[in-house]
Amino acid sequence: MPELKLLHVGHAPAVLAFELANRCYFAASIPDRGDDFFDQFTNRYDASLAEQEAGICAFYVLVAEDGSVLGRFNLYDLEDGTARLGYRVAERVAGRGVATTAVRELCRTATARHGLRTLRAATSHDNAASQKVLTKTGFVPVGPATPADLGGKSGTWYERDLQS
Repeated sequence: MPELKLLHVGHAPAVLAFELANRCYFAASIPDRGDDFFDQFTNRYDASLAEQEAGICAFYVLVAEDGSVLGRFNLYDLEDGTARLGYRVAERVAGRGVATTAVRELCRTATARHGLRTLRAATSHDNAASQKVLTKTGFVPVGPATPADLGGKSGTWYERDLQS
Protein backbone atom coordinates (compact mmCIF):
# COMPACT_ATOMS: atom_id res chain seq x y z
CA MET A 1 0.00 0.00 0.00
CA PRO A 2 1.53 3.37 -0.99
CA GLU A 3 2.28 5.74 1.87
CA LEU A 4 2.20 9.54 1.93
CA LYS A 5 5.41 10.70 3.63
CA LEU A 6 6.85 14.07 4.48
CA LEU A 7 9.77 14.77 2.16
CA HIS A 8 13.23 14.17 3.61
CA VAL A 9 16.78 14.13 2.31
CA GLY A 10 16.74 10.38 1.68
CA HIS A 11 13.93 10.71 -0.85
CA ALA A 12 16.10 12.72 -3.29
CA PRO A 13 17.17 9.87 -5.62
CA ALA A 14 13.61 8.51 -5.90
CA VAL A 15 12.16 11.98 -6.47
CA LEU A 16 14.67 12.68 -9.25
CA ALA A 17 13.92 9.31 -10.85
CA PHE A 18 10.18 10.07 -10.65
CA GLU A 19 10.59 13.49 -12.28
CA LEU A 20 12.83 12.16 -15.06
CA ALA A 21 10.65 9.13 -15.83
CA ASN A 22 7.50 11.24 -16.06
CA ARG A 23 8.84 14.44 -17.62
CA CYS A 24 7.14 14.02 -21.00
CA TYR A 25 3.92 12.83 -19.40
CA PHE A 26 3.77 15.87 -17.11
CA ALA A 27 4.62 18.28 -19.93
CA ALA A 28 1.47 17.22 -21.76
CA SER A 29 -0.72 18.89 -19.12
CA ILE A 30 1.47 21.27 -17.09
CA PRO A 31 4.44 23.46 -17.99
CA ASP A 32 7.71 21.54 -18.27
CA ARG A 33 10.19 22.24 -15.47
CA GLY A 34 12.95 22.73 -18.02
CA ASP A 35 16.49 21.38 -18.21
CA ASP A 36 17.65 23.79 -15.50
CA PHE A 37 15.42 22.01 -12.96
CA PHE A 38 17.28 18.76 -13.56
CA ASP A 39 20.71 20.37 -13.85
CA GLN A 40 20.19 22.11 -10.51
CA PHE A 41 18.13 19.35 -8.87
CA THR A 42 20.30 18.93 -5.76
CA ASN A 43 20.34 22.66 -5.01
CA ARG A 44 16.59 22.98 -5.60
CA TYR A 45 15.87 19.91 -3.49
CA ASP A 46 17.97 21.28 -0.64
CA ALA A 47 16.18 24.64 -0.94
CA SER A 48 12.82 22.86 -0.72
CA LEU A 49 13.90 21.07 2.44
CA ALA A 50 15.02 24.41 3.91
CA GLU A 51 11.61 25.96 3.07
CA GLN A 52 9.92 23.00 4.71
CA GLU A 53 12.12 23.32 7.81
CA ALA A 54 11.22 27.03 8.00
CA GLY A 55 7.49 26.21 7.87
CA ILE A 56 6.94 28.00 4.56
CA CYS A 57 5.94 24.86 2.66
CA ALA A 58 5.30 21.18 3.32
CA PHE A 59 6.32 18.66 0.70
CA TYR A 60 5.02 15.10 0.58
CA VAL A 61 5.82 12.09 -1.57
CA LEU A 62 3.64 9.08 -2.18
CA VAL A 63 6.02 6.16 -1.78
CA ALA A 64 5.34 2.67 -3.18
CA GLU A 65 6.27 -0.51 -1.34
CA ASP A 66 9.47 -0.74 -3.39
CA GLY A 67 10.57 2.77 -2.37
CA SER A 68 9.79 4.41 -5.70
CA VAL A 69 7.87 7.68 -5.77
CA LEU A 70 4.38 7.48 -7.25
CA GLY A 71 3.48 11.10 -6.69
CA ARG A 72 4.31 14.45 -5.16
CA PHE A 73 1.80 16.39 -3.09
CA ASN A 74 2.89 19.82 -1.94
CA LEU A 75 1.53 22.55 0.28
CA TYR A 76 2.95 25.96 -0.63
CA ASP A 77 2.91 29.29 1.18
CA LEU A 78 1.54 28.11 4.52
CA GLU A 79 0.25 31.29 6.09
CA ASP A 80 -2.72 32.28 8.24
CA GLY A 81 -4.28 28.81 8.04
CA THR A 82 -4.18 28.71 4.24
CA ALA A 83 -1.93 27.05 1.67
CA ARG A 84 -1.80 26.27 -2.04
CA LEU A 85 -1.90 22.64 -3.09
CA GLY A 86 0.07 21.22 -5.99
CA TYR A 87 0.40 17.60 -7.01
CA ARG A 88 1.49 15.23 -9.74
CA VAL A 89 1.35 11.45 -10.06
CA ALA A 90 3.32 9.01 -12.15
CA GLU A 91 1.90 8.02 -15.51
CA ARG A 92 1.96 4.36 -14.48
CA VAL A 93 -0.65 4.97 -11.75
CA ALA A 94 -2.68 7.76 -13.37
CA GLY A 95 -6.41 7.16 -13.63
CA ARG A 96 -6.46 4.66 -10.75
CA GLY A 97 -7.63 6.96 -7.95
CA VAL A 98 -4.13 7.41 -6.55
CA ALA A 99 -4.20 11.22 -6.69
CA THR A 100 -7.73 11.37 -5.25
CA THR A 101 -6.80 9.13 -2.32
CA ALA A 102 -3.57 11.02 -1.61
CA VAL A 103 -5.24 14.46 -1.83
CA ARG A 104 -7.92 13.30 0.64
CA GLU A 105 -5.20 12.13 3.01
CA LEU A 106 -3.24 15.34 2.57
CA CYS A 107 -6.34 17.38 3.41
CA ARG A 108 -6.57 15.53 6.74
CA THR A 109 -2.84 15.97 7.31
CA ALA A 110 -3.00 19.66 6.41
CA THR A 111 -5.41 20.22 9.28
CA ALA A 112 -3.91 17.84 11.84
CA ARG A 113 -0.21 18.49 11.27
CA HIS A 114 -0.09 21.99 9.82
CA GLY A 115 -3.16 23.63 11.35
CA LEU A 116 -4.54 24.64 7.96
CA ARG A 117 -8.17 25.62 7.47
CA THR A 118 -8.24 26.28 3.73
CA LEU A 119 -6.49 24.86 0.68
CA ARG A 120 -6.43 26.44 -2.78
CA ALA A 121 -5.38 24.82 -6.04
CA ALA A 122 -5.29 25.99 -9.64
CA THR A 123 -5.59 23.82 -12.70
CA SER A 124 -5.67 24.59 -16.39
CA HIS A 125 -8.82 24.17 -18.44
CA ASP A 126 -7.22 21.35 -20.42
CA ASN A 127 -6.24 19.31 -17.34
CA ALA A 128 -9.49 17.38 -16.90
CA ALA A 129 -7.85 14.77 -14.65
CA SER A 130 -6.79 17.39 -12.11
CA GLN A 131 -10.21 19.06 -12.22
CA LYS A 132 -11.79 15.69 -11.46
CA VAL A 133 -9.43 15.03 -8.53
CA LEU A 134 -10.17 18.42 -7.01
CA THR A 135 -13.92 18.05 -7.39
CA LYS A 136 -13.93 14.52 -5.96
CA THR A 137 -11.95 15.70 -2.92
CA GLY A 138 -14.28 18.54 -1.98
CA PHE A 139 -12.73 21.50 -3.76
CA VAL A 140 -15.07 23.97 -5.44
CA PRO A 141 -14.30 26.43 -8.25
CA VAL A 142 -13.82 29.97 -6.91
CA GLY A 143 -12.59 31.96 -9.90
CA PRO A 144 -10.36 32.17 -12.92
CA ALA A 145 -6.66 31.31 -12.85
CA THR A 146 -4.56 33.44 -15.14
CA PRO A 147 -1.76 32.34 -17.44
CA ALA A 148 0.61 33.87 -14.84
CA ASP A 149 -0.82 31.47 -12.23
CA LEU A 150 -0.44 28.42 -14.47
CA GLY A 151 2.75 28.87 -16.47
CA GLY A 152 1.08 30.32 -19.55
CA LYS A 153 -2.27 28.52 -19.45
CA SER A 154 -5.62 29.77 -18.29
CA GLY A 155 -7.71 27.80 -15.85
CA THR A 156 -9.65 27.83 -12.62
CA TRP A 157 -8.83 28.28 -8.95
CA TYR A 158 -10.44 25.77 -6.60
CA GLU A 159 -10.77 25.99 -2.85
CA ARG A 160 -11.57 23.62 -0.02
CA ASP A 161 -12.66 24.56 3.47
CA LEU A 162 -10.97 21.94 5.64
CA GLN A 163 -13.19 22.69 8.63
CA SER A 164 -16.39 21.42 7.06
